[in-house]
Amino acid sequence: MFRRAVLAGIAFAAAFAVAPAAFAATPYDAEIAAWRQAREAALRADTGWLTVAGLFWLSEGATRFGAARSNEIVLPDGPNKAGQFIVQQDRVTVRMEGAARELRPGPSGAVKVGRLSLILLGRPGAYAIRLRDPESAYRRDFRGIESFPVRPEYRVTARFVPGDRTVTLDMSRGEKEDSRCPGYAVFDLGGRPLRLYALLENPNARTLWFIFRDQTAGKETYPAGRFLDAELPRDGQVVLDFNKAYNPPCAFSPYLTCPLPPRENRLPVRIEAGEKSYGH
Repeated sequence: MFRRAVLAGIAFAAAFAVAPAAFAATPYDAEIAAWRQAREAALRADTGWLTVAGLFWLSEGATRFGAARSNEIVLPDGPNKAGQFIVQQDRVTVRMEGAARELRPGPSGAVKVGRLSLILLGRPGAYAIRLRDPESAYRRDFRGIESFPVRPEYRVTARFVPGDRTVTLDMSRGEKEDSRCPGYAVFDLGGRPLRLYALLENPNARTLWFIFRDQTAGKETYPAGRFLDAELPRDGQVVLDFNKAYNPPCAFSPYLTCPLPPRENRLPVRIEAGEKSYGH
């Protein structure tokens, strides 16, 4: 779900990313320039990752929230006593101003307190509240993402080998999450044969999703690895454009959780393309 929000924002912002691209040396340079500008615009948006300013785990029973220090969830805006989240086994309700309503995970049922949005995440036994603040310091202090120079040789056509299976991903906070793997891409880079296993975010996904870590990780690029999207295979082939490799959401806020690359996607080469490290 977290990737869908980013990709939708990029698609919207791309329509307005023509100015820098107009001065690019080649059409491919223009494409990458437009992609980068759209990517940053999506991050800066009201629903971008830069607005995530808190994560609070809920316990069984009542959890109070508001601006007062006496609350279990202390907010930077709104009344001193804004309300309560009440967890009863597999059900979460919010009580505010004398009224109560049941919450479902996801942004559609966000609780508004002043300028803030409080969004329920998780599942029975592991519910949390994500805080979005349009005045977040992460958004205010954002100055863009540094990237490697565009190098066309890092756009490669790979052979796609089908092989549907389920993989278990380690998460950055220690949890585990299952994901569908439809197969892997085989390609050469700098004369070296490599492969990357693809993931599908959901059964109806229209793109492949790759989580990878290369030898630049922890140096020039984000230590945990990077993400890469690609169109679904055509005629047994898939295009991997590492100039569009990007940082995971947890690079932009300490309150986000990200999947880590599967062992098979830890590459023994340097991928000097795409976004460089961004630290909070």
